[in-house]
Amino acid sequence: MGLTAELCEKIVATRWEDLNEEAIRRTRRIILDGIAVAVAGTIQEEAPEVLATHVKALGGHPDSTVINFGFKTSPVHAAYVNGASMHVLDFEPMWQPANHQVSTTLPAVLAISEMRGSNGREGLTAMIKGIEIMGWVREASRQSDIKTVRFHPPGLVGPLGSAVAASHLLNLDATKLRCAIGIVASRVGSILANVGTMSKSINCGHAVGEGVDAALLAERGFTANPDVIEHPRGYVASYFDERFEIDDLLNYGPPFRVTEPGYAIKMFPSQFGTHFVITAGLELREKIGDPSRIRRVKLTTPMMAYIDRPYPEDGLDGKFSWQYTTACALLDGKVVMDSFTNERRFADDMTPMLDMIDVEMRDDITGNFDEMYVIAEATLDDGSTVTARCDGPRGKWGTPPIPEEDHLVKVRDCLALKYDTQTTERIIELGGRFDELSADDICKLMGLLAS
Repeated sequence: MGLTAELCEKIVATRWEDLNEEAIRRTRRIILDGIAVAVAGTIQEEAPEVLATHVKALGGHPDSTVINFGFKTSPVHAAYVNGASMHVLDFEPMWQPANHQVSTTLPAVLAISEMRGSNGREGLTAMIKGIEIMGWVREASRQSDIKTVRFHPPGLVGPLGSAVAASHLLNLDATKLRCAIGIVASRVGSILANVGTMSKSINCGHAVGEGVDAALLAERGFTANPDVIEHPRGYVASYFDERFEIDDLLNYGPPFRVTEPGYAIKMFPSQFGTHFVITAGLELREKIGDPSRIRRVKLTTPMMAYIDRPYPEDGLDGKFSWQYTTACALLDGKVVMDSFTNERRFADDMTPMLDMIDVEMRDDITGNFDEMYVIAEATLDDGSTVTARCDGPRGKWGTPPIPEEDHLVKVRDCLALKYDTQTTERIIELGGRFDELSADDICKLMGLLAS
């Protein structure tokens, strides 16, 4: 038996009964987080509305809900738009090695569950299975440091995660799962040049939609190379380098990567590396008090050239800027969704603060989120200096998780952009116990999210 075959046998054999309570509890949290962030994404950013308008014009059998746009379409297109909405704020949980594993699985689970009448227990199981395969591909790649990453990770591994999740809900056997993975392996990829643009959001949207499409095709008998992972011109050989440890993929299974190493719930809506400078900047702000005292700021960071953006072109671009996110922390004492509007980016006080910020990126500081750190030093009007170091934002894996009450503040803030208190609390109640939902309950949840 080849590796793809053996891996698919393990995947298909994984069932609800294999999940422990910790894996279930942690997955409930990210389902609720993903739903809330998707709603906020449809309101805060323009990209989801453009995609929804485009998809609606294409037509499609009304099987699955497009969140907040008042229509249903095919599960492929619904997952595509909802995945982009879930990612566009850069507010979904982060994983180690770095990836976006909620926007590339949850939209598939919602779309297929609604179409086929699956219950929440199977949906949550499917999500854990999709997350698991993505985590092991990222682990096997040995690309934890951003300097070694050639592609934006969710576009590279997300299609496989989505295909696995959708295949579980479609009850595909190992043979058809091998075909689904073979189909979707020809559709992966996403370039880092699009970070800071609308197109970054569809790296995740496209990934999850393609996975759904591949699983549905495999269900109908469409075939592909059944050994695509280990084939000499297959998935690993085409997209990775000699560091890839292919046998690591067979570690798939309990205790599951949703618990070990787990995830970090984002409390700031921006690229995860910027959370380090935001945390340091907020500490500086608390020490300094009045930001008008600042004359110069020096940031010492890892070598992450793609987030060295001294003057972001707009608010969206600011999500990927060491300088801008630090400036928001120093000026406002907070970094929230409205920090990344064009109004805030071009406010009168922003450019003068950006002018004061220098960045030194050093090769000797790793870009691996597990081990990286940043230092922020502010020189004040009296010549004194104030320094803060961040070895990781609150809630990073390996540290105490974000308390549930704090997480619910984020969830309510996101949902309150659209819903009244009663509807918000109903969504929280349903989403927070997703595994207990019947097929009818999932339809009720999607009905609340429809518009």
